[in-house]
Formats: sequence, C-alpha cells, structure tokens
Amino acid sequence: MSNNQILHATIKGVGNPLLILHGYFGMSDNWKSLGNLFSKDFQVHLIDQRNHGRSFHEDAFNYEVLVEDLYQYIQEYRLEKVHIIGHSMGGKTAMLFAVRYPNLVSQLIIVDISPRTYQPHHNAILAGLNSIDFSIQNTRSLVDDKLAEFIPEIGVRQFLLKNVYWKEKGQLAYRFYLESLTNNNSEIGEALPPFTVFENETLFLKGDTSNYITEDEAPIIAAHFPNSKIVEIQNAGHWLHAENPKQFYTVACAFLKVS
Repeated sequence: MSNNQILHATIKGVGNPLLILHGYFGMSDNWKSLGNLFSKDFQVHLIDQRNHGRSFHEDAFNYEVLVEDLYQYIQEYRLEKVHIIGHSMGGKTAMLFAVRYPNLVSQLIIVDISPRTYQPHHNAILAGLNSIDFSIQNTRSLVDDKLAEFIPEIGVRQFLLKNVYWKEKGQLAYRFYLESLTNNNSEIGEALPPFTVFENETLFLKGDTSNYITEDEAPIIAAHFPNSKIVEIQNAGHWLHAENPKQFYTVACAFLKVS
C-alpha cells in the first residue's frame, strides 16, 4: 500500500494510542469534541475510513479491506497496544480487527452495534444522496430540500450534509465515495465471522432508544467477547456519542481507567 493510501487522521495529545472509527456516511470530524476530551489522557487518532472524509477512494469496500487499512495505519505510525472506539460501521471494523490482530489491541469500546448480521436499511438515504445533481442543487439549502424528499428526519439530513463541501468555487461535492458505498451497501451489515474471539476487555455501549443492541444480542456478544459488558447510555439513540456525550465520556473513561 502506497503512502497516499494511508488513512487520513487527525492526531491529538500524548500517551497510549486511542483510535476512533466513525460510522457509515460519517467522518472523523464527527468525533472532534470527544476527541479533544480524550486527548487529555491519550494520543487520540481520529481516523477517516476509506471512502469517507478525507481518506482515499477505492471501489473495494468491505470489512476485510477496512481492517487491512487499519492495520497499515497502525504499522505506518508504529503503534502498539491500541485502544479502539468504533461506532456502528466503525464498531464492525474494530471487532473484526480485534479478532484478527488481538496482540495489537488493548481494549475495545464498541458503540451501538453488535457482531450479528444487520439487513441493509439505508436504501432511502442512498436514494436521496444519489438523487442530487450538484449542477442543479448548487447550494447547501437546495441539497437539503432535495434530500428531504427521501429523508424526512432533519437530524439525519444535517449529519449527511456535513459531507457536502465546496470542491472548488461554485461546485459542491460529497466527501464520501458515493458510488462505492452504493454498490457495496450490503457489506455494511455483515456479521463477525463465526468462532472468532477477542479475549481482552470490551465495552459495548447502546443507546436506550436504539434497537441496534437488544437483549437478543447478549449471547452472541458474550460468545465473541467473553470479557465484555454492555452499558446503556440514557436519552440517546444510535448516535449516542453525539446525543449524550457527557455520559458517554464518563462511562468510557471509567472503562479505560482514566482518573
């Protein structure tokens, strides 16, 4: 892998490495505020996964390549015994990385996702994103108006609009590689391979109004992560780190043994 294919990241602080992986359609900037807090105790790496944020674009997109991207990143920066926080898609990447390279991982925090299979459920979002013609929807408000035809939830649209930027004067574009995300959408819900185990401490955080981790997931989580626990974050859904960052940070620090 050439140097221009090392994942883009923002690195803050000193200490043991804490790698943070965003979710589908997200980017490292989503974690900037919490990253600043964690950087008081760790060297924080806010990472853009491939086809997202400012990282490289490739047609291939599945958890195997996301894990190898992360491995190359860790080798590039000569990191050892990393702590990883992964949200949703980033949590799936983190889980597979941990069972593949357990000697490189100290602790895991998996945010509102479990090892099981999830059926594809981003069709409306992908339809909305693909409906945009930036020569017609040439302002952020026009993009939002068009997306609203497919995505009624304003919070979801605001999250997606963070990926719209001025590529050049008068020309908007997406930061993510929409074609690859569309073609490989079915990969996002893939389960952790059977009989894979990570023995080190793992914390699963779930939003109290989210249905991504239910009681049904507890046995499969325990099978793959025998040294794990599940903690519920109050007044929060799937984006619990954004919806209740104070409790998220407190619980995460207690797990990471930050005083």
